[in-house]
Amino acid sequence: MWNSIGNNFTITSFGESHGKCVGIIIDGCPAGLPITDHDIQIELDKRKPGVSSLATSRTEADKVEILSGIFNGCTTGAPICLLIWNRDIKSSEYEKKRFMLRPGHADFTAFMKYGGFNDFRGGGRFSGRITATFVMAGAVAKKLLGLIGIEVIAHTIAIGDIKVETRQVEEIRENVEKNPVKCADTGAAEGMIKAIEQAKKEGDSLGGIIEGLVLNVPTGLGEPVFDTLEGNLAKALFAIPAVKGVEFGAGFRVAEKKGSDNNDSFIIRENSVVTATNNAGGILGGISTGMPIVVRVAVKPTPSITKNQNTVNINSMEEVSLTVKGRHDPCIVPRAVPVVESMIAVILCDFAIGAGLIPRVIK
Repeated sequence: MWNSIGNNFTITSFGESHGKCVGIIIDGCPAGLPITDHDIQIELDKRKPGVSSLATSRTEADKVEILSGIFNGCTTGAPICLLIWNRDIKSSEYEKKRFMLRPGHADFTAFMKYGGFNDFRGGGRFSGRITATFVMAGAVAKKLLGLIGIEVIAHTIAIGDIKVETRQVEEIRENVEKNPVKCADTGAAEGMIKAIEQAKKEGDSLGGIIEGLVLNVPTGLGEPVFDTLEGNLAKALFAIPAVKGVEFGAGFRVAEKKGSDNNDSFIIRENSVVTATNNAGGILGGISTGMPIVVRVAVKPTPSITKNQNTVNINSMEEVSLTVKGRHDPCIVPRAVPVVESMIAVILCDFAIGAGLIPRVIK
């Protein structure tokens, strides 16, 4: 497994869903950044399980512990190690059905790649549980980006077939934490909640779309041709389990446009060159344009459902039927919103440090 990402701000994730803990090591963080466990906890609480009927009933406190790299309320320049302990573990169902491949999960690919030695409980290393480590890293990255005025926000724009258009930034900031689906459109949020509850009653699940926005982005971030900004963002976002699609700006809609419609005309505003539209999503040639970065992430329905499914017992090599029991989110989109924010922040922080926009020592 390759569990690290980033060149200047490098994060390495560790732990499994039903192991003792999950955690993150951050290397390359500048010294002198004021940050406390409270700052990190605020972000972690946004994805914490067991906080609504729309999420898993697994009740983890997800209380961060700082093991190294932060002293007297500031980063030291040394590697930062952050972890949370796994407490509410129930592995019996996974052990009973060890060799029954769960459709939509990585059980088969993990078994084949690692010869059956992988920790299969709760999905092990392939569980959404590891995204808690991404959020811890994102909390540090957001603090660093804040020093140069960059803001990263995300919100739900679709659950199943209920969709909303992009909202104003002020509306997103105000409403995203006011409902359990993290949607800025409070009216649509009610419909999303009902749709998730209905899917749960049917023993099924729903997917959706998350939109991420990066504001106050400096021009020039990105290293063409094989280390582009959108390439690195996509790589980080695809590391989130259940993400099956990533698009920037107009995304796949560009295929329907003419060049005259898709091109973003350059104009001058307040002595700066900007574009009249933002179909490019803030990135051209792999480099940030200075316009807001707009990225959307498609999240598949939770594969763990209680409906009966056909599968294979890989031990006996027989076709069997399977009902997945356990504590699963009927829709993981809402809890993935802070994870999307975090992975975007990590990549932007990596490029900002590499460009010299964030100093190695913060004074």
